[in-house]
Amino acid sequence: MNFSSLLNTLPGSVAQGLVWGLLAIGVYITYKVLDYSDMTVDGSMATGGAVAVMLMLNDTNPYLALLAAVGAGMLSGLVTGLFHTVCGIPAILSGILTQLGLYSVNMRILGKSNQAISVDKYDLVVSLRYIPEAIIVGALFCIFLIAILYWFFGTEVGHSIRATGNNPNMARAQGINTNWNKVLGLVLSNGLVGLAGGLYAQYQGSADVNMGRGAIVIGLAAIIMGEVIFGKIFRNFALKLFSVVIGSILYFAIIALVLQLGLSTTDLKLFSALIVALFLSMPHLKAKLFSRLKWGGHRHA
Repeated sequence: MNFSSLLNTLPGSVAQGLVWGLLAIGVYITYKVLDYSDMTVDGSMATGGAVAVMLMLNDTNPYLALLAAVGAGMLSGLVTGLFHTVCGIPAILSGILTQLGLYSVNMRILGKSNQAISVDKYDLVVSLRYIPEAIIVGALFCIFLIAILYWFFGTEVGHSIRATGNNPNMARAQGINTNWNKVLGLVLSNGLVGLAGGLYAQYQGSADVNMGRGAIVIGLAAIIMGEVIFGKIFRNFALKLFSVVIGSILYFAIIALVLQLGLSTTDLKLFSALIVALFLSMPHLKAKLFSRLKWGGHRHA
């Protein structure tokens, strides 16, 4: 393994991890806060990227294009939420249905499967050609959004969303409209995913209908890695969100390391799935190991 080559790739991993960290925060809201398995993410990320790129190709300010990407992601989450709460479709299936429908929507937006946008012709917010600037911009986005979310989930509305995720029956008994909170959480989550899609499309210089494929796996990997490593240290909600971003950076750093070891890029999805499985199983395996050690200690006593 060439260590100098690995070190050269690390800044790019940090920049990419910060952009995907926004998506991971969005996944955290549904997966951890709302206790909702949302599969919309794979589609809404591509929607955000498609909307942002097509608007910029038509001379829209890049920040306004990102705002539109957020709106597109929020609409995607709204559809999933209505499927679940109004139509009574199970949570995981409602997200899958929206994700499938978004593929056609994204094709309509892009006009074809892929649209490129060059940093030479357009004033992009982030670009892989300028990694240091991309790291700064990505970090500022993450810090700003973590601060906003920390404030929001400290409000009455934010507390009601958290109550819905913790115990929906108790929340309903307290007069909380849990269906409304589920929809609101999905809208908020996918708005962040749409933002991540818009930024990532600018970063890589193109939007693709398949750019969000496997995004839910990467988001879960970032959440679980951050939780396993920092779960005992970070108790504050803002710090938990920060750990998700760190988990995202670590994920892409590991991917860079594995590529340097010679793994084919076609195997990355398999490797991502294995990472998620490994970190998901760690709390269970640690509990079993502790139980066996404790039982062994009692027997010796």
